[in-house]
Amino acid sequence: MSAKVWLIGAGPGDPELLTLKAVRALGEAEVVLIDDLVNPAVLEHCPQARVIGVGKRGGCRSTPQDFIHRLMLRYARQGKCVARLKGGDPCIFGRGSEEADWLASHGIATEIVNGITAGLAGATQCGIPLTLRGVARGVTLVTAHTQDDSSLNWQALARSGTTLVVYMGVAKLAEIRDGLLAGGMRADMPVAMIENASLPQQRECRSSLGAMQWDAAAFSLRSPAILVIGEVAAVAQAQLMARTA
Repeated sequence: MSAKVWLIGAGPGDPELLTLKAVRALGEAEVVLIDDLVNPAVLEHCPQARVIGVGKRGGCRSTPQDFIHRLMLRYARQGKCVARLKGGDPCIFGRGSEEADWLASHGIATEIVNGITAGLAGATQCGIPLTLRGVARGVTLVTAHTQDDSSLNWQALARSGTTLVVYMGVAKLAEIRDGLLAGGMRADMPVAMIENASLPQQRECRSSLGAMQWDAAAFSLRSPAILVIGEVAAVAQAQLMARTA
């Protein structure tokens, strides 16, 4: 039997944002390896499968990546249909490419099923267009958490002229603020901090670059959360106020 592993993006949390292709793949799966940030409601599409938790969360006890690799390999070599279910999109800060390359080096084929990433879904839920004619001509997705704990070039990002969507940045708000200010970004640049994107418990805190660290503390912002930094946050807020007036 030809071995294959599905690398599936479960989206940001709302189970209705799952793609039809993801639903079909889950319906065929015999083993599902699921991340912590995946909404358990998604599992209604694979009642026939054995579900194994392989969570990875910052600041928490996490499943080693090597163990996840070998678990996928073991079940694939047994001829089972394996699904690796990840929050968001597998290839946006999700190690999907790493896992696909590792499996390919061991003779296992993979197919990646894209999912909606939290940065997009969270912004949309708050009425924020990540790009907008005359305001933001592009969007840059970055993670504040790096494997070697190095810092991004925030100064260059400040000069990019794009909307910045920052993942895993709650613990590094001061660093993000200082780096962007050093790059010339205005202290009053609008910021939206969005917790639990697309879920019923989603919360949003509007702030500015200069004040976001203190506003986040007052708001008790917790992970998982994304930051949207750029003029579009203010534009969206003005439009929302106009619609509800």
